[in-house]
Amino acid sequence: MFLRHFALLGLAVACVAQSRSATNPGSDWRVTGGDAGNSRYSTLDQINRRTVASLRVAWIYHTGDSSANSQIQATPIVVDGVLYTTTPALAVVALRADSGTLIWRFDPFHNREREMHANRGVVYWASGAERRIFFSAGRRLYSLDATTGRPDQTFGDSGWVDLAAGLGRDVGGAYIVATSPGVIYDDLLIQGTRVGEEEGSAPGDIRAYDVHTGRIRWTFHTIPRPGEVGYDTWPSDAWKTAGGANSWAGMSVDIARGIVYIPTGSATPDFYGGARIGENLFANSLLALDARTGKRIWHFQTVHHDLWDRDLPAAPNLLTVTRFGRRVDAVAQISKSGYVFLFDRLTGAPLFPIDETRAPPSDLVGEQAWPSQPIPRAPQPYARTWFLESDVTDLTPTAHDAALQRFRKLRRYDLFAPPSVEGTVLLPGFDGGGEWGGAAVDRETAIIYVNASDVPWILAMRPAANITPSTGPARIGQVVYAATCAGCHGTDRRGNDRSPSLIGIGARLSAERIRQVIDRGRGFMPSFAGLREDEKQAVIAYLLDRAPPTPSPRDVAARQSVPASRQKAPSSPYEFVGYERWRDSSGYPAIKAPWGTLSAIDLEDGAYHWRIPLGEHEALTKKGVPLTGTEQYGGPIVTAGGLVFIAATQDEKFRAFDKTTGRLLWQASLPAAGYATPSTYSVRGKQYVVIAAGGGKLGTKSGDAYVAFALP
Repeated sequence: MFLRHFALLGLAVACVAQSRSATNPGSDWRVTGGDAGNSRYSTLDQINRRTVASLRVAWIYHTGDSSANSQIQATPIVVDGVLYTTTPALAVVALRADSGTLIWRFDPFHNREREMHANRGVVYWASGAERRIFFSAGRRLYSLDATTGRPDQTFGDSGWVDLAAGLGRDVGGAYIVATSPGVIYDDLLIQGTRVGEEEGSAPGDIRAYDVHTGRIRWTFHTIPRPGEVGYDTWPSDAWKTAGGANSWAGMSVDIARGIVYIPTGSATPDFYGGARIGENLFANSLLALDARTGKRIWHFQTVHHDLWDRDLPAAPNLLTVTRFGRRVDAVAQISKSGYVFLFDRLTGAPLFPIDETRAPPSDLVGEQAWPSQPIPRAPQPYARTWFLESDVTDLTPTAHDAALQRFRKLRRYDLFAPPSVEGTVLLPGFDGGGEWGGAAVDRETAIIYVNASDVPWILAMRPAANITPSTGPARIGQVVYAATCAGCHGTDRRGNDRSPSLIGIGARLSAERIRQVIDRGRGFMPSFAGLREDEKQAVIAYLLDRAPPTPSPRDVAARQSVPASRQKAPSSPYEFVGYERWRDSSGYPAIKAPWGTLSAIDLEDGAYHWRIPLGEHEALTKKGVPLTGTEQYGGPIVTAGGLVFIAATQDEKFRAFDKTTGRLLWQASLPAAGYATPSTYSVRGKQYVVIAAGGGKLGTKSGDAYVAFALP
């Protein structure tokens, strides 16, 4: 059976029926962003400046499927007293929102190979007696009955559709999942995807699915086809092979006007664009589409010809501001670079001037960096966009000297310095700046609350490795690894901040399991099913430190029959060295603190009301170092009770701040770091605030808990 605890179905029905009569619309948190406009704002005020100090744990739900590398990034939704969310193993659970009691659980990997990737929540839809939960696991987009957790048999193939279908070309085993939930408009589920970041990745088409049948009702091509706007910003026929330009971060909807606002990511490959010369619309863009038809209304590209993986990292926030003496319905988009872009929601006109600012050229062969990049004059960036010698860490003389020595060997810092062989400092780093936790906007004041990481990373390239027909069996595995794996796991196989170490992998995974991961992908890793059989066997042997098998005559013939230009030699002459946070010898960022902040910015005049360090490294505090802040994942919510709630930090704390002053009013320890965005709701007049405590990033332990707090 798909369901555990199916005997509790009666409890589910009773719970839903009871809570419907006891709640009001302001009591729920029906979408991950709080409302269709992603304000992450709640009108609830029982928990407020005066009462927040009395918050206590109301309940904890353990999913029971945590592992050493698991994490939870989901924001729970709450509808009529029932909380819906996902677990580290990508199961969906329905809980009683006042007690954390399990109602039902659905496992999408029952009787099939389990896949792992981030999931940031689910979608609720209702009409009449129908109630559905939509979510994604692997390539499958599911529709479940919200009351029972059973798949909706009328949706697609007995309850699911394939996200790889309907893209207009065969993407084979290319990586494609949906990490962020889609959005609802009428009877449409508008869905984005996460795709690979290397050559051969799937395209990032936006699709609208019929909520009843799973049929695709409209598609927007983010890599334009002949006759479509933006086609001339790519090489001719790039749409046939180019990938990325996908929307992985979530979307927002103006329900009254029928407009969906969609942020997109970079084109692939991320760091070398010699095969995609041009601005590359609609990558790195905020799109405003007609939610009924998918027709473009307006767009703005925040990075031209992206070479830095500057995806727009979060769903935009809809709000209303006073500008030039009039009320304007606006849309605010945060960025990895630390800028807030603010537009008229209807026309796309910028509400603060945006300048096309000179950007330096690339010295990589075949690359043509775009000569300018858009930077808004206001607000000022909420993350650091400079790095001078005077900014190098000074925690200790040894750390300072080592970091300064490396700083002087790297490419001179510039916000848009292109990738280089000697190495380019990237600040904000690959994960921002702003990231998928997103921002919250106060509907009362038009103040946006946004957290940021101020941690430098190193972006370096190297000449691409080639595999040629003359490569012997003993070398094939090493060369295949260098060409396909080293960019993430490192040439020494030790891994890095995004990818695990592969040293001693034989103690954790069998050769058969490694082969499955190569063929199917896992988590951040895409599928490499396109490798030849002898290449797969050779790289497995290399990872297991075994002698490679002798290729069969058929394998040798197959390898020799492939033209040299296609012997796994990438079309790019360069490849990415790997993801590296720049840390000192003690593991702290190689830049002066703060390393993480929370800011309150007035979007009517662009002024900062406050900015504070967010998070603590207790070992440094004990040494008398002022509060540093920490790198972070997850975002804030804001309430009518005058509070900003946020977890997100490495120190495993959940905090509440006065939204007017930024003063810390309350904090609590979590069982694991809360790398997610919270939600708040009310059941029978009692307000709760809930956060996922999943940890599993930045060196923190993994967890499997949802923790809800309430007043006694």
